[in-house]
This record gives sequence, structure tokens and C-alpha cells, in this order.
Amino acid sequence: MSVFNQSRSYIIRAIFLAVFVVILAQLVNLQIFGRKYHELARDNAVFAKIMYPERGIIFDRKGKPILNNVIMFDLMVTPAEVKNIDTLAFCKLMNVDTAEFRQKIVEAIIKNSRVRPSIFISLLTPEMQARFEENSWRFNGFNLQARPVRTYPSNSGAQVLGYIGEVSPSEIDASSKYYRMGDYIGKNGLERTYESVLRGQRGVSYMIKDNKNRLVGQFENGEFDTTAVAGRGLKTFLDRDLQDLAERLFADKLGGVVAIDPKTGGILAMASGPTFNPNDLTGPNFKKNYAELQMLATRPLLNRAIKGQYPPGSTFKPIGGLIALDQGVITPSFGYPCGGRYYGCGGGKPACTHAGGGHAANLRLATANSCNSYFTDIYRKVVDNPKYGNVKKGYEVWEEYMHNFGYGVKLGVDLPSEDKGNITTVARYDKIYNNSWNSCTNLTLGIGQDQMLATPLQIANAACIIANKGYYYTPHFVDSIENETLTDSALLSRYRKKHEVLTHISDTAYNAIIRGMEDVVLIGTARTAQIPGISVCAKTGTAQNFHRGKEQKEHSVFVCFAPKENPKIAIGIVVQNAGYGATWAGRMSRILMEQYLLDSLTPRSKADLESISKTSIIPGYIPREQFIMDSTSAAYYANLRKDSTHYWKYLKGNIPAKKDSTSRDNGLRTTKTPGKRKGFERKEYWAIIDNKKYTRKAGNI
Repeated sequence: MSVFNQSRSYIIRAIFLAVFVVILAQLVNLQIFGRKYHELARDNAVFAKIMYPERGIIFDRKGKPILNNVIMFDLMVTPAEVKNIDTLAFCKLMNVDTAEFRQKIVEAIIKNSRVRPSIFISLLTPEMQARFEENSWRFNGFNLQARPVRTYPSNSGAQVLGYIGEVSPSEIDASSKYYRMGDYIGKNGLERTYESVLRGQRGVSYMIKDNKNRLVGQFENGEFDTTAVAGRGLKTFLDRDLQDLAERLFADKLGGVVAIDPKTGGILAMASGPTFNPNDLTGPNFKKNYAELQMLATRPLLNRAIKGQYPPGSTFKPIGGLIALDQGVITPSFGYPCGGRYYGCGGGKPACTHAGGGHAANLRLATANSCNSYFTDIYRKVVDNPKYGNVKKGYEVWEEYMHNFGYGVKLGVDLPSEDKGNITTVARYDKIYNNSWNSCTNLTLGIGQDQMLATPLQIANAACIIANKGYYYTPHFVDSIENETLTDSALLSRYRKKHEVLTHISDTAYNAIIRGMEDVVLIGTARTAQIPGISVCAKTGTAQNFHRGKEQKEHSVFVCFAPKENPKIAIGIVVQNAGYGATWAGRMSRILMEQYLLDSLTPRSKADLESISKTSIIPGYIPREQFIMDSTSAAYYANLRKDSTHYWKYLKGNIPAKKDSTSRDNGLRTTKTPGKRKGFERKEYWAIIDNKKYTRKAGNI
């Protein structure tokens, strides 16, 4: 062989050897060092099953569970694995149509990609779960995921406890990706505030899949599994029996009530009317029930105890008396010659329910008889105090007192979305009255009216300050956390701090006010709140009420605490459009005080409970607002679905559709309306029945 051929042979051998070495190195890399294909192979044979932990239980002050957990199942889908399945059979089995099937698959891909499991149907009924389990081998890409779901044994506490639901993309981002699609999170109430405590820690169980996609056992004997850690429980100050009673009293009524232990700030009960069964916002009917609750004009999802803003009315008068005493503009013996009206500003307003007879001869009598003229006059004395130079500086001092009493500020209760009510600022009054106003301009602040607004929580907390003679603890529900950590202690520390905001006011002043509040019950406007053997201090309120500029029946307002010498419960309550303070709110408060202090009800309160719980006090404008909401919704869906079957009853005259009638050309017409509002559009829903055209403007009756 020539030298040339030998050289070429070596080159060819070298090339083959190099290729062999490269292939061998790649095989070693893929099989020994590389993980990508190993993981892909494992993903085809191994299913990572998320193990959701049980959420922590919430207990009342006696250790009774207010809510619990039950196990339900989500139907999960991994779109990339949905191959060669009988879609029609699946849809028939799970009661979905093919269009909905495709839509859910697309949504799963958009929300969570093709390769990650997403919820296809949440919280299956037991019947649907059983049907799927029998046929799961037929449907690659679908599997069941166990999930603890809340249940509420006493059907109460909905607005306080809140509810849980699937996390949204924004919540996932806000959690720094701690949550994943399909996780549940506290959406409202205590569930939201204490989410980090209640949620626990999810686990993962790796399961082997056979060639028919069935789970047949643990992968590597569970070596890579992680155990789910249950959430920790909360012990609250809530009294479940008292809570149930409060909600029963507010049946078919609007308003709110808060009961607090003045010595701790612990909330014993909080009810908002109307309420709803918290079990309606759990399980497979969550979305349907939530939508229905949103469409009620009575707004049961709104917690009026912390978000309802009402004039406190005459329940404010003890606070006004304390401020005047502390400022030195009156003494407990100060009297006012009230003849039935206040003429200090020349107009004879406000009027009083009493006239003559010395009913305002001193602070104690004026409190017992709720004299409007007396407390209007002492409000003016405070803001016109000569030592401040002018009314604006005097008002700023008065405003600071309001904030110390918890009015016009958020108290910081451990619930989301608390409102702060309203105490109008000097700047706001300057704007409203063009920088020209005086103490006669807002004189009804002295009787808890004008622009003053407060929540039932604030009214109850102010009662705690009077009962404690100057201090309070931030109102809160949670007493302690199971296996409390340093982080937990930091979370709860704000509720264990004593706020000595008004302890500088003398005991003499507090005693004068407290005795006056005691007389309210003994000889004054709240005799209906008397409890045998217990000294009750209270104040009634009948607050003016306007809805969209029209005067309505007054709100019934009441504040109280008992016993006088060692207060154990303070209550603030507002019943909307119910009239006189003692008639409704006063009797309801007495029932709650008896239940808490005596652990039973007197025959008188049992009879009142039966009567009150069966009485509906719904404002007259609610049915009209409900009609508007329902009719507008019906018109919208009639246009959207091209089906006006459920729409005709809302037409003017309630024109029914005849059995043999035909409808055509149903739709929505949008027209430009000339006038000051540029670009304003008027929507008009219309339809033709039996060749007759019917129209209605959106929202009109």
C-alpha cells in the first residue's frame, strides 16, 4: 500500500473514532449526568399529586369550633396529556357540552400552560366524583385532586369568618409565587387576615402511572414525597351562642351590631343584617350562590358592622358631655333652661322631645332625658372656647377628641375593608361654606348629626372607652394562635396594647356621665333595657336618615355597657329605618346582654326575641332597587343570548308573553343623547311580540 493510501486510512479511522467518542460522551451525558430526558421520562410515568393540607380550625371563646373541614375533590386537567379521548363520552359523563369543554381547556392553557395541571371542574358533587372514578382510565390527562373544604356547623358568622376561593393571577404574583394555580386562599374576613396561619403547607406525593394512565403505586417507595402540614387553629373571643342570637335578631333587617369585652377589646359577637348561610359559599355551588348574593339589593355580602356608616345620633351625647367637662366649659351641675327647642342660633332648631319641667337642670338629667338643646349648647361652648381664639381652632381641638374616641379613623380591627366613618375637617367646612362658618353652622354635631358618621364598631368601642374611664384595646377577634410563634406574637401585639387615649379626663367627669347613662335605663329613654339584678348604662339614639336626598324613617341606634361597676360587655347597634332607639335597638341589646351575662333569657326577653326575629324592617326603597337590578340584568342577558323569555315581566305594565306569541328582532339600541354630558349614551332594550313593539330604558321602571 502506498504511503498516500496509508495516510488517508489513518484519517478515516481518526474520523470514525472521533464520532464514536462524541456519541459515547453524549450517551454518558444523557444517561448519567443529564437530567432533562430523565425528568421527561419520569413525567410520563410519574404523577406529582399535590396534597393540600387541612386549614386551621377557628374556635369560639368556649372552645367550640365555629367552622370545620370536609374533603371534596377537584377534577384536574393537564392539557398536554389530553390525547385520543372520547370527548363526547367525557362531556356526557361530566354534564358539560363540547363548547364548554374546549373553552375550559383553552382557559387552562392560558392560565397555567399545557404541561401543568389546572382545575377543570372544582369541587365535584359525590355523584360526579363516583362517575369519574369508575371511568378515569378512559380519559388521559384528567385526575381527581382531594381538597379540604370549609363547613359551618351553626350556619352563622359569614361576614366575620369570610370565605376561601381559588387564587387569582394577581394573588399569585403578590405572594412571590408561593401560591400556584389551583391553590385556595382566604378571600375575606378572618380567613384572609390570618391566611398565613390557617393555610398550612402543601405536600407532594409522587405516584407511578401505568400505560393506561392509572395510578398504581408510590414512586421510589415515597422517598421523594413531602408531607402536607395542617394549618394552625385560632382561638377567638367570639361567643358562638351570642353570635347565633345576634344574627337571629337581624333577620329581615338592615344594620349591624358589635359586642365587645371592654377589658380586652375582644369581640364577642358581630352581626350584619341581612346575613347569609356561609355554607352557600363553599362546595360546588359557590359561583352560582355568590352571583345570586351579589344581585340582592339588600347587599348581604356587605359587613355593615364595619362598613355601614350612620349618624350616631343621641348615642354621641355622653361623649359630648365628657369633652365639655374636660374642657371646663361646664360642670356636672350645669343646667339649660330648655323649653322644647334650641334658640341659641335663632332658628329654634333642633327640637327636643321634652319641654319644661327641669328635664335639663343638670348633666345627669339632660343625659337621662336626651335633651337636644342641652348638648347642642355645650358643643358650641367647646368649639367657641375663648382660649382657642376662634371657632376653627376650637373645632380642631374637638376633632382631636373625636379621633381619640375612635370616630373618623380606622380602629384597626382584624378584618379587611374597615371603614373610618366621617368627622369633617376644618378644610372641608371651609370648602363647603366658602370659608365662612361658625358653631351655628354645624350645631347638630352636638347631637351626633350633621356630617358625622360612625360604624357600629366605632359606637361600641366608644362605649368601651367610657366604661374603662379613658382606655381601650383595639377591637379584635383572635385571642391566641395554636403553637404561637414569635411571628404570631408580633402579629397579635397590636391587639394586646393598651391605648390610654383619654385617661387624662378626671374620674369625676367619667362618673357624672356614667351615672347619667345609668339613669337613662332607670328613669330615662331606655327603660326597656332594664335587666333585673344588673346595673345597665346606656344611651338611645334616633338618627335622621336620608337616602339619595330623600328623608326616610329614622335609624334606631343604641349603645350600652354592663354591669356598671365591672363592665363585661359593651354593645353598639344600628337598625336601619327602624325608628326610635329604645324600641328596636334597645330591646335587641338587652337580649344580647342577658344571654352573655346570665347565659339565659328572662321570659320578657324570650317573648321579645320571638317577636323581633319574625319582624321584617326592610326600607321601602329596597324593592324598587331590587327591581332595577333584576330588570337591567334580565335585559342585558336577553340581548346577549337573544332570548327574551325571562325579560317580559320587567316591561312597563308587566306584559306577559302569550303561549302562542312570537317574538322577533329582539335587541339593544344605543342612542346618543344631546345635552351637557358629552358622549353620554342611552341604552334602550326592545322587542317585538305579536307585531307590537315594547321598549324600556335600561334601569327604568
